[in-house]
Amino acid sequence: MDSNRIYIFDTTLRDGEQVPGCQLNTVEKIQVAKALEELGVDVIEAGFPVSSPGDFNSVVEISKAVTWPTVCALTRAVQKDIDAAVEALRYAKHKRIHTGIGTSDSHIRYKFNSTREEILERAVRAVSYARQFVEDVEFYAEDAGRTDNEYLARVVEAVIKAGATVVNIPDTTGYCLPEEYGAKIRYLVEHVDGIDKAVISTHCHNDLGMATANTMAGLLNGARQCEVTINGVGERAGNTALEEIAMILKSHSDIPLTSNINTTRIFPVSRMVSSLMNMPVQANKAIVGRNAFAHSSGIHQDGVLKEVSTYEIINPKDIGLDDNNIVLTARSGHAALRYRLETLGIKLSDEKLDAFYQEFLKLADKKKQVNDDDLLVLAGAERAAVAHIKLDYLQVTSGKGLKPVASIGLDIAGEKFEGAAHGNGPVDAAINALKTIVRRQMVIKEFTIQNITKGSDDVAKVHMQVEHDGHVYYGFGANTDIVTGSVEAYIDCINKFQH
Repeated sequence: MDSNRIYIFDTTLRDGEQVPGCQLNTVEKIQVAKALEELGVDVIEAGFPVSSPGDFNSVVEISKAVTWPTVCALTRAVQKDIDAAVEALRYAKHKRIHTGIGTSDSHIRYKFNSTREEILERAVRAVSYARQFVEDVEFYAEDAGRTDNEYLARVVEAVIKAGATVVNIPDTTGYCLPEEYGAKIRYLVEHVDGIDKAVISTHCHNDLGMATANTMAGLLNGARQCEVTINGVGERAGNTALEEIAMILKSHSDIPLTSNINTTRIFPVSRMVSSLMNMPVQANKAIVGRNAFAHSSGIHQDGVLKEVSTYEIINPKDIGLDDNNIVLTARSGHAALRYRLETLGIKLSDEKLDAFYQEFLKLADKKKQVNDDDLLVLAGAERAAVAHIKLDYLQVTSGKGLKPVASIGLDIAGEKFEGAAHGNGPVDAAINALKTIVRRQMVIKEFTIQNITKGSDDVAKVHMQVEHDGHVYYGFGANTDIVTGSVEAYIDCINKFQH
């Protein structure tokens, strides 16, 4: 084993997908898994099989879809969880079971109402049981960031003796300081008998904005696997971002660590995951944000024009930002459209490309230019084409001195309905009109509009959270008309609780 090789463990499809409103179906998960394989990740954590039939099926199908990456399934330190993982991984070419239990005093006392000795025994029992079925078993010590180092070392040593090939040291709450987390990894390297028989893994959360710093501290102190997600998606404030670790390793020649990541695939995969999960990438996000290579300060602009390295430490081409500026307009042909889609990681058959092209032309007629984010929005719109409820038409009258009034037409399972209502504004009127048809008790809990660029002809991406019958549903819409995009997002929510 190359002692300087960092193994990239991607958990976008497991930890990343736990973000409310970001759930993917099996087809979408396979699309992401194949993109991760092209990106060069070593391990794909495909899901938590025992948690739901959908997760179980996703692990099965991803196991069939990818070839060389290890496919990993998460479990608790519970026999039925491990049995479900074994069954879900039956088609995987390279398989791993990821089992574990909380080790901090807080988890032991309040979560498990147990003792340190009982937790250690449960950890060993789970690893031993999993090793009966697979050769590659990873153990996670949940909340290791707040676990006493001496006790953590005892647990790690015991699970390695039981057969663990990877030991995961999560900073589950994102609490650790980089120096503290790095010292924790170093302590394990120096005090665990048999640590050379396993790979130490980092898994850092970003609650205090230190996930990437903590991960790097772990790697510099002996960890050789890092658990990451595309765009840093994940519960609460998210996980360590894959693209940040990959580019740190690539940019710092003084760090003798390497990964297998094909960095030129970073940007396309980032945009694809953002689109499928309906989760925008913040403009100032490191590496993949739209402002990551933008320079507005006069001093910065002057420096970049004289020598790009004065303010850019990364070549945009290294992450897949193509200099070939093919501008897509209503006059663009199939070839140019296919090229841009494939650059974004979207591959369509000739038949699907023809249908997509017609939608592209409709948007191009409304906008002067169609950008990459517009294409990803269009690609996401395909998912709404088979929805139970579809928007047929929407007409809104509003303006200074006028009370906004909306008329709406819906297609519900092939049957046509019409409604009209007024409201406090055009969006309120349109949603009130919709409610005259779909008579359910619904309350909007969150309503966010994001413009992709800055033009008046821009596509607005609308994210909405609706509460119905005690449950919260997340919807997404996108349109050059903000009111229409808002109604589409509302309908997307309804479609999710309609069945």
